[in-house]
Amino acid sequence: MSEQKCQEEYIRRIHKVQDYIEHHLGQSLSIEELASTAGFSKYHFSRIFQGMLHEPLAHYVNRIRMENALFLLAHRADKNMTDIAYELGYTDSAVFSRAFKNYYGVSPREYRKEYSKNCKESFLLSEYNKDTAKKEWTDDLFPVKGKITIVNLEEKQVAYVRHTGTYETLAKEYANLMQTLFDYANKQHLLVDGQNWVIAMYHDNPEFGEESQFRTSLCLTVPEGIRIQEDGILGTMKLEGGLYAVGHFQIQQEQYGDAWNYMYQEWIMGSGYVPRNSYPFEVYRNDAHVSGSHIHEVDIYVPIEPILF
Repeated sequence: MSEQKCQEEYIRRIHKVQDYIEHHLGQSLSIEELASTAGFSKYHFSRIFQGMLHEPLAHYVNRIRMENALFLLAHRADKNMTDIAYELGYTDSAVFSRAFKNYYGVSPREYRKEYSKNCKESFLLSEYNKDTAKKEWTDDLFPVKGKITIVNLEEKQVAYVRHTGTYETLAKEYANLMQTLFDYANKQHLLVDGQNWVIAMYHDNPEFGEESQFRTSLCLTVPEGIRIQEDGILGTMKLEGGLYAVGHFQIQQEQYGDAWNYMYQEWIMGSGYVPRNSYPFEVYRNDAHVSGSHIHEVDIYVPIEPILF
């Protein structure tokens, strides 16, 4: 399957979602139904959408609604605020008015009044939208690039400690959590020279999860012949086997986001694969602080399956 054909299939699916959004603005447009329309897993859909359009899904839907609101306010004097609110999927006119003012900096009634007075399609849009101008994208959208391999991973036993909370709190508690993981693993004699992968597994997609409830498991793989005893601190689970795309990166601490973007935005669209509904994770291949180089050697595993046309 050619890279061009794969890219065309991704574009076709995103276009299908765009069409669906435009024809269903009066509905709630849940992540589940949009992902289903695209034929992608709910877990990965938002990343793919943003990767292709360089705009978060929620922002895109809101923008389309706001652009339609401008037309209705300017050219459909027969529709009142409640009519427009329902047509665009808002529960009532008050919710619509707040959304419009947050976006443009002026209430819909004020906009309609001023448009009628000035009779200019572009009245005040540039002024009202100054504070919400979209981010300018640089020429180099992918400053970090990695080597990608495809592996068929066998199921693995892991011991873990889990963090629940924002990624900011995770960063603050990371060192202590890792120390706890290794201390408890050492007590149970789970550490086998050269056989333990150090992993961070992400259970929630930040695009549609509740930030304060994000779950991250810091894990060690443990050979199958060794029994893990759960004790209230250390847990055990299976790392799902199957097909994975593995991105091999050497990066600075602040470049993890760029590495994930490369996987989901640049590589996958021409790969012939789509993400399957399982958890992605990072495997840490060195300790940058111990080496003194500050270069993180990390493999990012994205669960995948062949794209179906």
